[in-house]
Amino acid sequence: MAAVNQDNSLVVAGATAPSNSKQSQPRPKTLDSQSVLKRLQSELMALMMSGDSGISAFPEEDNIFCWKGTIIGSKETVFEGTEYRLSLTFPNDYPFKPPKVKFETVLFHPNVDLVGNICLDILQDKWSSAYDVRTILLSIQSLLGEPNISSPLNAQAAQLWSNQEEYRKMVEKLYKVPKPL
Repeated sequence: MAAVNQDNSLVVAGATAPSNSKQSQPRPKTLDSQSVLKRLQSELMALMMSGDSGISAFPEEDNIFCWKGTIIGSKETVFEGTEYRLSLTFPNDYPFKPPKVKFETVLFHPNVDLVGNICLDILQDKWSSAYDVRTILLSIQSLLGEPNISSPLNAQAAQLWSNQEEYRKMVEKLYKVPKPL
């Protein structure tokens, strides 16, 4: 199996390099974190330039591996206009492993548990290194209005979802979300 790194160098799984070849030697860890750093900086710039409404994310203070994000609930959903805060923590082997993403804002939703964990396939077994922060935020924003009720983290929310009027009442009761005008 072969893959191309961000710097366009080819990596072949299981291949061993001749001992006299400097280019083929394993890279030190500092270079790996440098490529992750470059990837995250590139994703930050792309996200800022994207112009997507209702999503944003920025590194937290001086740590590029920890971001704070926001998502605005999509129109014509019970979450319309409400701002939700998230945390994104990137592993050292990003983008080959997904970031840990959690809601910091309490949310009554079929695919979000009481502590903010999110059940979304692209953050777990369907992760691809082709995904980026923008894709993650847009997917979560979409998930708000279109939950996967067959794989709930919050069974009560999943059960209520089919009755949007009752679901809205529960959300308003629990979180006092103002109704859109």
